[in-house]
Amino acid sequence: MLRASMPEKPPTPALTRELGIFDLVLFYLAGGLSLRWIATAAAAGPSTITIWIFACLCFFVPLAACVLELSSRYPQEGGLYVWTQRAFGDFSGFIAAWTYWMSNLPYFPAVLYFGAGSALFALGKRGEHLTNNATYYMLFALGWLALITVLNILGLKQGKWLNNLCSLGVWIPVAFLLGMAAVVAMRYGSATSFTAAQLIPHAGLKNAIFWSTIFFAFGGAETGSFMGEEIKDARRTIPRALILAGTLLATFYIAGTIAMLIVLPSFTISGLNGFVSAIQLMCTKLNLGWLVAPIALFVVLNSVGGAATFLSSTSRLPFVAGIDRYLPRVFGHVHPRWRTPWVAIGAYGLAGMLCALLSQAGTTVRSAYSVLVSMSIITYFIPFAFLFASMIRLQREPAVPGTIRVPGGRPVAIGLACLGLATTLLTIVLSVIPPDEEPNKPLAIAKVIGSTLFLVGAGIAVYFASERRLRHSSEKPQP
Repeated sequence: MLRASMPEKPPTPALTRELGIFDLVLFYLAGGLSLRWIATAAAAGPSTITIWIFACLCFFVPLAACVLELSSRYPQEGGLYVWTQRAFGDFSGFIAAWTYWMSNLPYFPAVLYFGAGSALFALGKRGEHLTNNATYYMLFALGWLALITVLNILGLKQGKWLNNLCSLGVWIPVAFLLGMAAVVAMRYGSATSFTAAQLIPHAGLKNAIFWSTIFFAFGGAETGSFMGEEIKDARRTIPRALILAGTLLATFYIAGTIAMLIVLPSFTISGLNGFVSAIQLMCTKLNLGWLVAPIALFVVLNSVGGAATFLSSTSRLPFVAGIDRYLPRVFGHVHPRWRTPWVAIGAYGLAGMLCALLSQAGTTVRSAYSVLVSMSIITYFIPFAFLFASMIRLQREPAVPGTIRVPGGRPVAIGLACLGLATTLLTIVLSVIPPDEEPNKPLAIAKVIGSTLFLVGAGIAVYFASERRLRHSSEKPQP
């Protein structure tokens, strides 16, 4: 066979193991919990609490279980890329990684613009003139992306401290919210009725689409595994950190939504304006207006943490693809001094900055950015389908001694993976359906599907062009 005549796959360049379990727990919290989801959920009313529970059971638990076992079975750098490649071959591994890193690019300006808007609450009236200033939002995003990129190039020893600091943007706002809800409940009672009828989600297609959005608020459990060879004792550290952080994340989402509804009725909460606008209303109600500015700054940290964790982790996917020569070889380089995949990190950081520029650079370019967002709607879900399918396929391989398995063994592992796969496929279908306010629904559907096919097709073209080049040069790596 052709593969038998090829030289062995080159070893992964040595990386520095910097992340311990404490760092990884904070990493998961900084990137996995976005405060804007709490406001979005609360704005939809108490029935969202039930949806959070279903989302946790039908998506997050299967995802965490699959990452827990796969990261312990195969703790190499690249995580999702390695697992899919091992289960279904090089092509599937590359496409899973390609769709993941491409779909996350529009996330960077989105989450940092949320942070920029939250920062204006800290400035008070002095920041009102910046509310609609496109340059301010763009510079905010570019500045933070540049800092995140530079710190990660210099090493995880530097980059992890930004992640750890940004985790305060989770702990403190949520703790404040829970404390405020307790005070309001004792003084005034709850602003929302939590009856059995109120907790039942309303049927209908529109609500089903919203449910799927809430489901994927739990995305991010897979990110730590992308840095497997930069984590101390990754085989055991990733599963343990994931269990602890996952428990906290689910608790914070559900408890935070309940707390916000205790303080404010749902119709006063704007998911669009985000978490801080609701905090401002709460502080006004309790005559604590002076607390808005410091809480807003912690919310800014939350948005920066989301960008930092996804940039640092996702940039490892083009790194391993560069090692396998499916991207230019330079992507697989490790800096001799800093021991980081500096080219992959720098290229991904620059790509995120380009997306930020596209979002504000003019009408024509704004349209291009809109296309990028459309591409990410479905492509964000494709890698999860690969992940769950890989979990099912890889159950045929024996686990090495010391592997942390899903409780219940192979039957439970396959059952959870099937549940996660079914949820993911359903969400892909729902993500194609345009919102009610969309004036031209057929065009919107065609745009989402067409742009997705274009992005996936681009990945397929890159893969086969690289495979052809490797075959001709007899450098194609073995799996």
